[in-house]
Amino acid sequence: MNFVFDLDGTICFKGKPVTAKLLEALERLEAKGHTVFFASARPIRDMLPVLDRRFHRHTLIGGNGSLVARRGELEHAVPFSPEQREALQRLLKEHEATFLIDGEWDYTYTGAADHPILANVDPSRLAKRIGLEAHKAIVKVLILTSNDMEGLAKKAAELGVVVHRHGKENVLDVSPPNVDKWGALAGLAVKKGGYVAFGNDANDITLFMNAKYSVMIGHHDELSQYAAEALPLGEDIEDRIAERLDKLSEHWAAIEEAGTHVQEY
Repeated sequence: MNFVFDLDGTICFKGKPVTAKLLEALERLEAKGHTVFFASARPIRDMLPVLDRRFHRHTLIGGNGSLVARRGELEHAVPFSPEQREALQRLLKEHEATFLIDGEWDYTYTGAADHPILANVDPSRLAKRIGLEAHKAIVKVLILTSNDMEGLAKKAAELGVVVHRHGKENVLDVSPPNVDKWGALAGLAVKKGGYVAFGNDANDITLFMNAKYSVMIGHHDELSQYAAEALPLGEDIEDRIAERLDKLSEHWAAIEEAGTHVQEY
């Protein structure tokens, strides 16, 4: 079975790397013959610092599906069209927005020097902070502040791009049209119902909708409608995730070994 993991708030917390406890649980999955994917809102550049090196050559889906890396190399990128890019730049200026914009590797940041998001941006100094016009392509826009966040969100959605609101941080996450984590998985020949998903936020909805089984970490109102189960956040969350992974691993390994198919777990 394929197992697909979001990162922040799902298997790593407060910007810190995935701990040894969960890394070992992931290795046990692979020892049972399962395949592990990672799918994050982070660009590939910022996924690497929170994953141990032994997972850097795994399939990494970044930018909510706009970037795919395999075997340590960026393999696929979906940017905004020139027209969408121009329109978004106008909206950002019109609404006096501050933002983090990602190209395929480098980034542009105009937010406050003490904004919490900045601690997670290129902590390993793998990229360059460049001017907006220096990007050959743009794959993701994270809007941090605005003089009218609601109006900006509405106008951005009218461009046909994908807009997610992260309520806890009060930021807008904007991706190119038809880009999401499930679409990136499908492009890698992963079939609908061919994976188990772990996630925690609105950008995991399509991932959950097309999964065989889904586990929500914490609670998100929209995502909860598509979750098969939820693990509440708490001091022992990593223990419970590891325990759940071991049980799901045994279950799906037994099913695949028997060559049977079940509708529910």
